[in-house]
Amino acid sequence: MTAKASRKDWFGLAVLVLACLLVSMDMSVLLYAIPFLSEDLTPTSTQLLWIIDIYGFLLAGLLITMGSLGDRIGRRRLLLFGAALFGLASVAAAFAPSPELLIAARALLGVAGATLAPSTLALIRNMFTDPDQRRAAIGIWTGGFAGGVMVGPIAGGLLLEHFWWGSVFLINVPVMVLLLVLAPLVLPEFTDPRPGRFDLLGAALSLATVLPIIYGIKELAAGTGGWQPVASLAAGLVIGVVFVQRQRSQDDPMIDLRLFAGRRFSTAIGTTTVTQFAMMGLAYFSTQYLQSVLGFSPLEAALWTLPTMVGMFIGLALGSTLATKVRPASLIGGGLAIGASGYVVFSFSTPDSGLPLLLAGGGLMTLGMGIVTVLATEVVLATAPPERAGAASALSETSTEFGGALGMAVLGTIGAAVYRSNVEIPAGLPAEAAAAAHDTLGGAVAVAAHLPPEVAPGFLRGAYEAFTDGMTVTMLIGAGVLLAGGALVALLLRQVNLSSRVEVHS
Repeated sequence: MTAKASRKDWFGLAVLVLACLLVSMDMSVLLYAIPFLSEDLTPTSTQLLWIIDIYGFLLAGLLITMGSLGDRIGRRRLLLFGAALFGLASVAAAFAPSPELLIAARALLGVAGATLAPSTLALIRNMFTDPDQRRAAIGIWTGGFAGGVMVGPIAGGLLLEHFWWGSVFLINVPVMVLLLVLAPLVLPEFTDPRPGRFDLLGAALSLATVLPIIYGIKELAAGTGGWQPVASLAAGLVIGVVFVQRQRSQDDPMIDLRLFAGRRFSTAIGTTTVTQFAMMGLAYFSTQYLQSVLGFSPLEAALWTLPTMVGMFIGLALGSTLATKVRPASLIGGGLAIGASGYVVFSFSTPDSGLPLLLAGGGLMTLGMGIVTVLATEVVLATAPPERAGAASALSETSTEFGGALGMAVLGTIGAAVYRSNVEIPAGLPAEAAAAAHDTLGGAVAVAAHLPPEVAPGFLRGAYEAFTDGMTVTMLIGAGVLLAGGALVALLLRQVNLSSRVEVHS
């Protein structure tokens, strides 16, 4: 028999959701502040890229290390340390007087975010031992994380209408202060009773594995030429092999690689990767479609994406409710198939189709992904031993980072290739303008603003059609990936039934 969660545990969950909400918000809240901080701090183009990317790089690179550290020193203790650091770094970022100091503050935010994300999910594993309640808690946690990504741009846009660019960071401070006050009162502490020695070299190898891979994928997604992105990917993979070999030789590894020998755990990790692959692919094209094709402002585009999040919350509720009635193989496979249908619907979008197809396709996608996410995360946590929940949570979070980066890189690259092959550039354009219009839809829109009235509409129409042609191809490829993933999950998890306990550590 497993104990039911108390009212105090549910209050504790609300505190954990606050933390993950801010972590995910900080991935996107800066987007609208870029023009303002660029005017104030005058960063170079390279510095601006680091201001934007350093948070996500360090967050992804340190998740495994922080998850393992939390298992050893205490998950609540690490959460409190991360909250304090997050608040201090937010103040430093808000009042940064130079690009260099803003980059440093964003780096500290990434370090702090890496302590918060796995700690919150691992504590859920300790607080909610009843499988049904744990699934509900995971659904709420996932909704908070997804909601933060969506709310970030909207909150940033609203703040920037009334305050200076630093205000997008200061919203973190009161929430983190509240977390520091409440967490000791409502959250339990948990540590591995036999933690072993912390592997500093393994932590360094983990960071040296993840950072170059994420960097290489992002650079390839951005269309950066040359050998550097490929070399970065190769270096990360080579170091990753060394990291894995070290983990196998350690008595107390950061990652218990035996977890991956279990079909349930490895399939669930793969599923979270595929899920985020699909979500980022949809986000990449839908935001461009809303802004460049339909002409919405960034804030209007962000607001129009909110209705699609209704599907996510319905999916989370369905996944939690149906988990004990329908086998995970059918439910996760069905969720991936629903997500694939959303891709197919969105693939019919044209320059004239407007919002209906986007909202319908996005709603189906988030509905399916909500079902999948809550179940895959449940399998990851329930299959891992309680003393390794921090490391398992970090692996789940890291898989979503890799999935998102891959979605941007693979689907973005394919869409860009189709666009470049189909767009027709007007004769007589200067070489620089022609290259910009040929490279991206945003470049074409900027160039069209300076073309004669008799040329611009036709050129823009062709650019829109070239973009939606690329979108159609990538949406269909994404649908195929999701369907293939659904078929594989149905095969690999056909023996699993969540109506019985799944805490079998194999």
